[in-house]
Amino acid sequence: MDRTVEMLIAYRKTTLKVLSGLSVVALNTIPPGFNNNLIWNFGHVVVSQQTLCYLNAGLKPVMDDAIIAKFRKGTKPGKFVDKAEFESIKKSSDAALIRLDEDLENNLFANITPFTISSYGIEVKNIGDVLKVLLNHEGLHLGYCMALKRALSYHGNGSL
Repeated sequence: MDRTVEMLIAYRKTTLKVLSGLSVVALNTIPPGFNNNLIWNFGHVVVSQQTLCYLNAGLKPVMDDAIIAKFRKGTKPGKFVDKAEFESIKKSSDAALIRLDEDLENNLFANITPFTISSYGIEVKNIGDVLKVLLNHEGLHLGYCMALKRALSYHGNGSL
């Protein structure tokens, strides 16, 4: 398995540990001072891996278009995400990373169209660059999840 994919899997597992034990209501709650919630952050990193790797290589993402539309860059939490949908996103996350590893091995990302990460002004030229951005992005949103969970506990919503 590609070492970067192993690291992405570790980040996802850690994020899911942060989310574990919380009710679906807590996962959907936006605490004061924040503009998103735990479920949105998790869905967003799952979808970002799809959009950054597949769409920028001219490939069809392996994830459902409705999930991509709901969590892609520029979105914010909308409708309540129920337990079944959250479980579906978690399942998609695992499958997407396994598929990413297979597609890397098969060199499917050779034709990445260079683009700039608007948040940082960094030009991404190839799949190696994309994978580095993904690791940073996963870490950033893991940190947000930790802060959101802490804020939920502070405001008495952590056990909702």
